[in-house]
Amino acid sequence: MPTTTWAGKATGGTAVRLSLLRMTHTEIEVTAELVRELLREQHPDLADRPVRLGARGWDNQLWRLGDDLAVRLPWATESADALLLKEHAWVPVLAPRLPLPVPVPQRLGEPSERFPRPWIVTTWVPGEAADRAPVTRGAEAADTLAAFLTALHQPAPEGVDTLGQGRGGPLAGTSDWFGKQLAEATGMGLIPDPDAVRAIWADAAAAPRWTGPALWLHGDLHPANVLTADGTICGVIDFGVLFAGDPAVDLSAAWNLLPDGAADRFFGSYRPAPDAATLRRARGWAVNRALVGILVGEAGVHGRPGGKATWGPPGHAALRRLIATADH
Repeated sequence: MPTTTWAGKATGGTAVRLSLLRMTHTEIEVTAELVRELLREQHPDLADRPVRLGARGWDNQLWRLGDDLAVRLPWATESADALLLKEHAWVPVLAPRLPLPVPVPQRLGEPSERFPRPWIVTTWVPGEAADRAPVTRGAEAADTLAAFLTALHQPAPEGVDTLGQGRGGPLAGTSDWFGKQLAEATGMGLIPDPDAVRAIWADAAAAPRWTGPALWLHGDLHPANVLTADGTICGVIDFGVLFAGDPAVDLSAAWNLLPDGAADRFFGSYRPAPDAATLRRARGWAVNRALVGILVGEAGVHGRPGGKATWGPPGHAALRRLIATADH
């Protein structure tokens, strides 16, 4: 997801789109040679490995380092520095209990004259992002995702971030932002039934708040951060948002990631079984994420050549599923 908060204060259509991708650093040209030079300076034992581009995301670039490692460097948004440091601190603690491969930080790169920002070396997780290779084996993927989130959603230590870039608070607190997003997408002709979408959100925002312990949350389970192989989920990446709070944020993935008919299987496998209020909140976060995907994918707001066109179809599919099951 974009690094601005979901509860942004931008007003007007253009401002809403720009709030998704506001960049606060001058972009640094990252090349394979730069990556090699950084490794020679700080981790020379890794410098002779082959280097090739793996992916460019919202916040970071990922460069393959041989077959089993990757270098992750922030390249645009200011908040990416803190997100990388959060991953470096906490993912190695969480990874051993997770039943899916995740990129585990191995080394920390310090800011230097050559590259004035922190960076990390992580393990490489193979697979294709779900926005490009959607889940097709629904039952298996539902069980896999449920097992992953059951393992992750354990009480977090005191002091862990509970804000989650705006995702840690109650849904009602983001209603104005949601309304602007919906109006923007509707005005562009991207939402065929805005009243149905608005009704799902209103029901979710009115649901009782989470009163349980602050649980560890991935916080950013959209299709570009989940990997697939052979039609099912094989890995989860990008733990930069990682925070603690209401599990509804992650449970929204049942509609955003899984194919038609798989949500019930997912919720039947997830433990402890979510109560009705948590399911209502999860639907609200799912609508929210779907709208972001549609705007990023369809409105071309990514601000990079090529945009994020692959985010649009999953967003539309999620809205269709949510509307179809609104009375269930």
